[in-house]
Amino acid sequence: MIRIGILGDIGSGKSYVANSFGYPVFNADYEVSKLYKSDKKIFFKLKKKLPNYITKFPLDKNEIIHAILDNKKSLKKIINIVHSEIKVKLELFLKKNKNKKIVILDIPLLLENKINSKKDLLVFVDAKRSDIKKRLIKRKSFNLKLLNKFKKIQLSIDYKKRKSQFIIKNNFTKKSVAKSIKDILNKIKK
Repeated sequence: MIRIGILGDIGSGKSYVANSFGYPVFNADYEVSKLYKSDKKIFFKLKKKLPNYITKFPLDKNEIIHAILDNKKSLKKIINIVHSEIKVKLELFLKKNKNKKIVILDIPLLLENKINSKKDLLVFVDAKRSDIKKRLIKRKSFNLKLLNKFKKIQLSIDYKKRKSQFIIKNNFTKKSVAKSIKDILNKIKK
């Protein structure tokens, strides 16, 4: 099985690119959202670590955002709790898809949390900062302070780009992304 990790800046179109490969995708953001809605164990762990912020189940995303913005240690606490469960979900995903030729890992903190393996192929999604900014502002959940907190815990874009075997220039058109993916898959399959 070939594992392809998708890297890039926040808002660069990583999830779109991941889904465009046509292979099973492990989407960590989606899994986190499911945990917040349905996992009482995660709720109680977060409530214990952040009692002033976490008050009700299912977890309210606004409470989590408030905790992150209010206290700089909160984000690390949340990541430690949530990512240990995400690693379990990833293992289940890999077992379920063990007979697939390729799987795609759409995990925002893939390198930062050392979730990747040395054999993973890394694809960096490169997009213009101006395009990213336009896309982020359109999101209804856009919060610049929150965005900056997440950027602080991430490895630099240049580092991620250097670590990647492939770079996809994302100008947010289906045609260019599809061509880049086709080229990557052709090189992998050789």
